[in-house]
Amino acid sequence: MARVEKVRWWHWLPIPRRKWRVVARTEGADLVPERLPRHGIALAGARARPKWAVFDCPCGHGHRLMLNLDPARHPVWRVLSDEPLSLRPSIDDLTAERRCHFWIRDGRTVWVQDDRRT
Repeated sequence: MARVEKVRWWHWLPIPRRKWRVVARTEGADLVPERLPRHGIALAGARARPKWAVFDCPCGHGHRLMLNLDPARHPVWRVLSDEPLSLRPSIDDLTAERRCHFWIRDGRTVWVQDDRRT
């Protein structure tokens, strides 16, 4: 039976300007909690080599993003550090309604300037 690590209660506290952080680790992407705290990321896969980073987009429109962390598949992202969280390369989610293009660097969201982002 797969074990899911619960999101700790303190991750839900409303702290202004909270930095991005890992709030859960699961064995598979289908075990990621349905609700994640703001700026909370779940890593799915083996603890030493997670395969997915799952989080809700910081734009506030409520869509969930899944980033591949497995170097055997492309495109691939890397977790440069857990504390503070940094990912590379940038995240660029383009849909018909909006474009969300940003970096997560040193625990902060750094938006890429784009006139199409709403």
